[in-house]
Amino acid sequence: MIALQEKTLADQVRADFPILDQAVNGKPLVYLDNAATSQKPLAVLNALQDYYQQDNANVHRGAHTLSARATDAYEAARDKIAAFVNAASRQEIVYTRNASEAINLVAYAWGMNTLQAGDEIILTVMEHHSNLVPWQLVVQRTGAVLKFVELTETQEFDLGQYKSLISDRTKLVSVVHVSNMLGCINPVVEITAIAHSYGAKVLIDACQSVPHMPVNVQAIDCDWLVASGHKMCAPTGIGFLYGKLDLLRSMPPFLGGGEMIADVFLDHSTYADLPHKFEAGTPAIGEAIALGAAIDYLSNIGMDKIHAYESELTEYLFQQLQQIPEVKIYGPPPSAKGRAALAAFTTGDVHAHDLSTLLDQSGVAIRSGHHCTQPLHRYLNLASTARASLSFYNTRAEIDLFMVALKDAIDFFSNIFG
Repeated sequence: MIALQEKTLADQVRADFPILDQAVNGKPLVYLDNAATSQKPLAVLNALQDYYQQDNANVHRGAHTLSARATDAYEAARDKIAAFVNAASRQEIVYTRNASEAINLVAYAWGMNTLQAGDEIILTVMEHHSNLVPWQLVVQRTGAVLKFVELTETQEFDLGQYKSLISDRTKLVSVVHVSNMLGCINPVVEITAIAHSYGAKVLIDACQSVPHMPVNVQAIDCDWLVASGHKMCAPTGIGFLYGKLDLLRSMPPFLGGGEMIADVFLDHSTYADLPHKFEAGTPAIGEAIALGAAIDYLSNIGMDKIHAYESELTEYLFQQLQQIPEVKIYGPPPSAKGRAALAAFTTGDVHAHDLSTLLDQSGVAIRSGHHCTQPLHRYLNLASTARASLSFYNTRAEIDLFMVALKDAIDFFSNIFG
């Protein structure tokens, strides 16, 4: 008998993502832009539709059945997020529109009210603009100082330099868990422990880690962690902030309005307990419920299983890219230390936007530009890079189609420009 080949994880879940079963410019879609946003499974799309078709009502304020059902589903999703990242309490999970808003919440509610002239904030040169611009605004108002950890020769977080930068003046270390351009997985447990030994707080940007690997906030011991739903199979317009309970309680509200109050008088107000103190106004109810459905979906697969499959796929992607002489990949290669499921690269003098446009004609969707990491690109003396990023529903066959299209594109530009 001929043994049947075991189905890959992508084979098992592919039918859950109908958007992937289409042609683009007459070619099968190969979606390799997952670091920008993930696709959404039917379970998530159905959860969003079910809310609007069956339970559409505002949360917390209504005594009628629809409001009660909406509130239950909305708050159940918060419980799912708390369990997903192993928060100690559901009150440590604050809904936000996205990770950018979550970082701004911390920057304004904690940074503006805590930092003083001469205090230091340590970031890295690989930060996404969302974890850079808010702190630039904070130091402009408070007189605090920004310092930056640079890269090792293998284009990873320079732990040695970090140890030389940190001091008793350091009040915050805010660092990306996984670089969306270099793909390196930063040693956040060690980074946090060192920061805490100096009395500094730690914020982790987990946008590129939470969708791809197990993340445990208690094991990291970070003070805050942020993520965006749209990168983890949920809709746009929803994300979350994790924060340690006592720390969140010590922070004043970020936005004022309905929902975040206890009592309102003409001349003053008192505020609701956590997490509602930071959730002013009508929230993204359907999106939050759908985020809960996305977490159910990912959890049912298993984050360990997702990470293992994506790691295998990443090794295959690197093997194929390294066979093309014109391709230069940035960030560390796959190794025992781990690497994110993406590859940012250049192809000689061909601009990344031109390359991406031509690949689109073959049905291949990749990202081009600076990936919201302009300082990192300047640090590496790059104008732009192309980026192929994977998810658990991608296949080796798609990587093969990408390679054919990439080689054809390189040949095309070579023939034009000689």
